[in-house]
Amino acid sequence: QVQLVESGGDLVQPGGSLRLSCAASGFTLDYYTIGWFRQAPGKEREGVSCISRSDGSTYYADSVKGRFTISRDNAKNTVYLQMNSLKPEDTAVYYCATRTLYCSWYEYDYARWGQGTQVTVSS
Repeated sequence: QVQLVESGGDLVQPGGSLRLSCAASGFTLDYYTIGWFRQAPGKEREGVSCISRSDGSTYYADSVKGRFTISRDNAKNTVYLQMNSLKPEDTAVYYCATRTLYCSWYEYDYARWGQGTQVTVSS
């Protein structure tokens, strides 16, 4: 079965850390550019980070720059999003998605999506 599965979401206190995983089954992730997006209640989905298929270049939204790190482990067919210094405004459902071309912040450029994982930052 071809699918993406996110995991690692949890309830964490402000200042804490989480590592999200995006695991693929039925296809090879390193053939794709991978984007992480998030959607908070009542808000539109927004791009958070992206790692390019071509050269592994990474990109971050200004709101997470310096706090989040995206990476790949091709042997595990998984992409990670390490999130440090978490803030309440990081609370959202986080999704990973694939596309065949370069990184884009536009969600409709991505063809395959996971089901999402909930991140809640609260004391």
